[in-house]
Order: sequence, then structure tokens, then C-alpha cells
Amino acid sequence: MKNTPSGIDRAAPVLARRELPIRAPAPAVWALLTYVPGWPTWQPDIAEARALTPLTPGAVFHWRTGGVDISSTVYAVDAPRSILWGGLSQGITAVHQWTFTPSARTTLVVTEESWDGAPVRADAAVVTRALDRSLAQWLLHLKSAAERAAR
Repeated sequence: MKNTPSGIDRAAPVLARRELPIRAPAPAVWALLTYVPGWPTWQPDIAEARALTPLTPGAVFHWRTGGVDISSTVYAVDAPRSILWGGLSQGITAVHQWTFTPSARTTLVVTEESWDGAPVRADAAVVTRALDRSLAQWLLHLKSAAERAAR
């Protein structure tokens, strides 16, 4: 893939980062996040999601959130430690990274995302707050689903 990102765009006008410990083993949390067709079952902000292939570099998956259809391309995978994906939607270039760090009883999940493009540059502060809230919700939903499954 040409010009494949190796991480989020730290120079982008919109950056958000959230982390949360999850009381579940890293492979279980990883499996939940990387099974795209299952997202709507635990992530109520996602109306539909489909992936025709496993999430490997170059794989494309499609999902719908907030009334927006998104096609994301996987840029890098280091299972079950990190995954990087992104794409272009409605003039916004997004790059999203997830990192999983296991410890004795929990998995620390860090999610970071960058957005660039004219629509976000118009009001980066407002868009940053919205993205930050979105990442916080993703993590809370992931935590709830992973901990429920780990019981």
C-alpha cells in the first residue's frame, strides 16, 4: 500500500486519546474489537458493520455510525497488541489506533485517533470534543462487553 500510515497523524488538527483498564484477558478483548461484524451487538453507536476478510494489512471493512457510511482500511496489525486502520469519509482523513497492554488482572486499552480535512479544520475544537466523547464511549462499550464475557 502506497503512503500507508504507521500511526495516527500527530500533526492533524484533531487528535483524541483515551485509555481504560478492562478486566478481561487481552486476547479476549482483541477478539471482540477485531470481529467487525459483531460490533453492532455491543457498540450501540454502530448501526451495521461488515468485513469480508480477516483484519490483516490491506483488508477493507465497512461500517455505519451516526448516519455515515465508512470504509476503513487496515494499515497494520500486531495481534493481540495493536491495530491501526483508517480512511477517507466526507472529506475527513481519519487514522485510528488501538493498543492492548496486558497485566495480571486487566488489559489496558488505549485508543487514539487523528482527523484531518477541510470539514474538521473549520472548527477543530468542537470536532476534537466530539471525537473524544466518541472514543470514550467506544471504550466503555468495549469494557462492558469484554467484562461481561469474561465472567
